[in-house]
Amino acid sequence: MKKFAVSVSFAALALASCATTPQNREVGPLPSAQNEEIQAPASAQPTVADARKFVADAEADLLALSNISQQAQWVNSTYITDDTDALAAYFGTIGTEKGVKYASEAAKYANIPGLDFDTARKLNILRGALVLAAPTTPGAAAELNDIATKLNSTYGKGRASLHGKVLTGDDVEAAMGTNRNPAELAEMWKTWHENVGRPMKADYARMVQIANAGAKELGYPDTGAMWRSQYDMTPEQFSAMYDRLWSEVEPLYKDLHCYTRTKLNQKYGNAVQPANGPIRADLLGNMWAQEWGNIYDIVAPKGSGDLGFDTGELLAKKGYDPVKMVKAGEGFYTSLGLAPLPESFWQRSQITRPRDREVICHASAWDVDNKNDLRIKMCTKVNSDDFVTIHHELGHNYYQRAYNQQPYLYLNGANDGFHEAIGDFIALSITPQYLVQIGLLDANKVPSADKDTGLLLRQAMDKVAFLPFGLMVDKWRWGVFDGSITPATYESAWVDLKKQYQGITPPVARSEADFDPGAKYHIPGNTPYARYFLARLLQFQFYKAACDMSGWKGPLHRCSFYGNKEVGARLNQMLAMGASKPWPDALQVFTGSREISGKPMLEYFAPLQAWLKKQNEGKQCGW
Repeated sequence: MKKFAVSVSFAALALASCATTPQNREVGPLPSAQNEEIQAPASAQPTVADARKFVADAEADLLALSNISQQAQWVNSTYITDDTDALAAYFGTIGTEKGVKYASEAAKYANIPGLDFDTARKLNILRGALVLAAPTTPGAAAELNDIATKLNSTYGKGRASLHGKVLTGDDVEAAMGTNRNPAELAEMWKTWHENVGRPMKADYARMVQIANAGAKELGYPDTGAMWRSQYDMTPEQFSAMYDRLWSEVEPLYKDLHCYTRTKLNQKYGNAVQPANGPIRADLLGNMWAQEWGNIYDIVAPKGSGDLGFDTGELLAKKGYDPVKMVKAGEGFYTSLGLAPLPESFWQRSQITRPRDREVICHASAWDVDNKNDLRIKMCTKVNSDDFVTIHHELGHNYYQRAYNQQPYLYLNGANDGFHEAIGDFIALSITPQYLVQIGLLDANKVPSADKDTGLLLRQAMDKVAFLPFGLMVDKWRWGVFDGSITPATYESAWVDLKKQYQGITPPVARSEADFDPGAKYHIPGNTPYARYFLARLLQFQFYKAACDMSGWKGPLHRCSFYGNKEVGARLNQMLAMGASKPWPDALQVFTGSREISGKPMLEYFAPLQAWLKKQNEGKQCGW
């Protein structure tokens, strides 16, 4: 999966901002971790006016720190050295200390009678905005940020190997998608997980201890409960919604799993992939078995499975390079009536991997000054996956710009699932018709209706296959934070959850010396993951709403709303709200509904699910 923000400290408070200032911006004196913080009044009974002043002062202070802090993180992500690690950790420590201080002070104002809506909402945001909260113990914030920076850089420097040849993270991801040799797949999987994950385990366990102590000081049972409290509902209500949504879509996933396992068994035989039970993780075309689209060639049904084109091949044939791919992504948004990206975007983004330094290639979208300094960071390759990723990342940038007139603490999506879903629902519109509209595909090569099974199966191999992975990453982390998963069971719990929800098993034996969670970026990067599960469902709600708005009458999966200005206007109306209202309000503005639902996804894939059930007749599905 792709992320839009990474930080354990200040950027978490900065919420949607994960970027830097313009290079020519005047920067005042550097903030210090020892600077005097904004204090609650000494009075035992603070007033509404006191609360409003506290919020206003906190917003101004955090905004002032945001730019230089995000500059340090940008440089650290795009030029990894011991020095940039130190800079990122330094500003992260300041941000964490400020965040903990403001969270603690905000709690003192939260129960004042007569608070207006905005003051109460901003106090709640301040109290729970940190991803990882350090306790007030001297040195705790510095230790927390040192560990988090180290974990992030360890991932960025990670390597796998194949026949003795060293592979970077982006290269091994690409190789896992195309290689069909089980022994070589197992070697790449094993070396990546062991080189990247294993060294992190002790540091990760220590980080959890510190963060939990910080969460408890803020009044939360643990860090996981703090994360779940940020959705305009209680942690318990969020967990119930999470499980409800999974129950809606689980049958569709199990149908896809059963069919895919059969095809893998037919290709590799019982010795590699048995006909029953879980699927071997490295055979699914992705390092984490989270999306399976790269093995579409293995599962494609005869006839309807041959779509007649491959987006990556079309891009190469038309002479697209990475920059031209990003230009095409921008073109979708401007076709809806949204403004082009600023010139600084093209000057400051990392669109391809630099040849002369260590960088974090994991795709992300950044915002600097909370106004218009937007960037993406990718190591783009000319293929269909990165074409989709570009549309996704730009969704974050357009969201960031749409809400840039909001007060500082509202500079975020309605919830974090919204931020991920915007670009994803735009990317759902990368249909054959859209490819025709932008000149990539000849009109006479648009797949006919008898190819719908293939079109839907190709989408499901990514969209549906991801669902249980999106669910279980934070299921594991919540267990780590609440203590039900201990360092002694980190690995076995991860393996067990992948089997329980995904029906996936590792290709080689694992032990508690391993730390496979660390081989997935969002674990060492401390990016909460429930957002991606929510986004996978929200994107279909947004997509269906956009297609209905545009008057689309055909099958839902064929809809492209490219060029529809009404969709663009309604979309921008929702995006401009930022985090200023509870997320059901924002959802209602664009979709008319106040509840997240799996039903639009089920409607989209209904023809495929009926077909899968026929293919699976007589098979022993499940694991």
